[in-house]
Amino acid sequence: MFNHIMVGTNDIARSAKFYGTVLGMLGVGAPVTNRSPSGHMRLFYRHAGNTFSVSEPIDGGPATCANGATIGFKCTSPEQVQEFHDTAVAAGGTSVEEPPGLRSGEMGQLYLAYVRDPDGNKLCAIYRPK
Repeated sequence: MFNHIMVGTNDIARSAKFYGTVLGMLGVGAPVTNRSPSGHMRLFYRHAGNTFSVSEPIDGGPATCANGATIGFKCTSPEQVQEFHDTAVAAGGTSVEEPPGLRSGEMGQLYLAYVRDPDGNKLCAIYRPK
């Protein structure tokens, strides 16, 4: 359904360091860097047929996070959920909501962790047991 997800940043170098560290622990390689025709820098992280992008806002305004939006990253185990969380916090992110762990509800059992990146974008690490 999706081609890519893009978030904005007010500091592309800080975002490159944060996402390089956090996505690297998921096995994502270095981003493809691109300068848009307007001169704004963008990072494209590609992995397993998916693309996650970080961009300086093309309109020249400040990057802001979307209230109510969450970007979920698939993990392979509960331990990887915890590692994602801990890596993100160590790289400058902020832990939000409940501590990482098992949640049960209408969606079944899920291991979840939530963090905000340095620009305030909300990220989720998620593992769904089979």
